[in-house]
Amino acid sequence: MSLINTQVKPFKATAYHNGKFVELSETSLKGKWSVLFFYPADFTFVCPTELGDLADHYDTFKSLGVEIYGVSTDTHFTHKAWHDTSDTIKKIKYPLIGDPTGTLTRNFGVMIEEEGLALRGTFVINPEGQIKLMEVHDNGIGRDAQELLRKVQAAQYVANHPGEVCPAKWTPGAETLAPSLDLVGKI
Repeated sequence: MSLINTQVKPFKATAYHNGKFVELSETSLKGKWSVLFFYPADFTFVCPTELGDLADHYDTFKSLGVEIYGVSTDTHFTHKAWHDTSDTIKKIKYPLIGDPTGTLTRNFGVMIEEEGLALRGTFVINPEGQIKLMEVHDNGIGRDAQELLRKVQAAQYVANHPGEVCPAKWTPGAETLAPSLDLVGKI
């Protein structure tokens, strides 16, 4: 069953953020756009490339009112240790959520049970706490922060312009569509 347009399920977790441990829950996501970016594990290979890519685009996400949350089944202590030892992870300004119980990872359907690790899952959540985008990758396939940014911009546009939709490869400023009987068979 798809999670699209469902509410984020209740959770409590601790994140490492800006040199501190902070408590988060589903209510932490309300009132702003959020991206939950699940990855398998700290101290690995593809994961730091993705998290570094997000760090490089973080200011752009923030300018759009979007908070990024990196999530793995590691602990918040492990996130701190990784931050302290990796130049790539040191540049991260967004929270890294520890999910050692797997509650959050299971809530989003990305737990690999036999490994206790998360799949590469990306979820865009609107300010009301509804999931508007989900994408899940095999763990060998890295994601692209710029493409995620485009999808967030499309989700925000659709939310702010009822009756309009964004076609393939839409970017801000490009033409949108207004679905109607007149468009059937003409695209």
